[in-house]
Order: sequence, then structure tokens, then C-alpha cells
Amino acid sequence: MSDPDAPSLAPIIVTALFGAADQAFLDAQRRAFFPPERNQLAAHLTMFHHLPPSGAAELRQRLVAETRGVPPPRARLAGLVSLGRGVAYRVESAALEAIRARLAEAFRGLLTPQDQAGWRAHVTVQNKVEPGEARALLARLTAEFVARPVTIAGLGAYWYRGGPWEPLSRHLFDART
Repeated sequence: MSDPDAPSLAPIIVTALFGAADQAFLDAQRRAFFPPERNQLAAHLTMFHHLPPSGAAELRQRLVAETRGVPPPRARLAGLVSLGRGVAYRVESAALEAIRARLAEAFRGLLTPQDQAGWRAHVTVQNKVEPGEARALLARLTAEFVARPVTIAGLGAYWYRGGPWEPLSRHLFDART
């Protein structure tokens, strides 16, 4: 894991972390449908795309505060979303939305326009394909879809340096509470 206090010019990405079984399911979906040459990451639920590197220490403190001794937020895979040139699973979680809202407020003024916009929680399993291919997959997955709970195990922060993400910190919810 990187030293979070080391100087860096890389932006920080924040994600929700899935439980092992849900991570395995979503990774399998991504491997099956994402163009292999573009699939550099595990399946993920991005909460922030670009926080400033100068906020690493404060972010770490806030992620600890949001997770330590806190039960995992309830969440569910609620449907599918067209990305135009891809497909994603829509995730619903009022508690996760509240966490994101608190973090957004804490970093207000430092957020990019993308992170200031309304958050649409989703996990991309296909992207950067022809629109017809995306429409076909959306129809296929929609026909077999059944909403179900998904486990949110924690929150993760990563340095983005242009390729696969470099771990900065992981903060797990307390599954015992």
C-alpha cells in the first residue's frame, strides 16, 4: 500500500468495496462483457472520480470516521442502466448516498464538475462497445435480472496515475454491528 503522506500529483478515486461473493459475481460479469483490452480494473462502484491529492490525509480520516464501528450500509442491485456504449448495474443504497453526501460536503469547492453532479451509483460491466452491442446486452441482462441485496464491505481510496489504480487505503465497515 502507498504511503498516504507521500507527495503525489495523482488524483484520488473513492469507491465502495463489495463483499467477496458480490465482487466475484460483478468481476465475472465484467470479464464476460467488457472489451478485454480495456478491462484493467476489477468491478467497482465509484463514489468520487477525482479528489485532490492534497486531501489524502483528511480523506483517510473521514473514511475511518464513516466506517469504524459502523454496520455495512444496506444496498441492492436494483436494475440495469444503459451507458449508450455500455451497460451497468444500478445500485440503490440510501445509507451509501448519505455517506457520499457528507464526503461531498466536506470536500465542497475541491470537487470536479463530474463529482459535483448528481451521483448515479452503478457498476459498469460493459463499456466502449458499439451501441448495438450494448443495446443487445442490456436487453439480455434485463430479461434475466432479479433485484437482490449486495454487500457493501467498506470504502476504498486509490491514486489514479493513468493505468490500473494504486491502492491508497481501505476502510471496512463493522460486520459485527
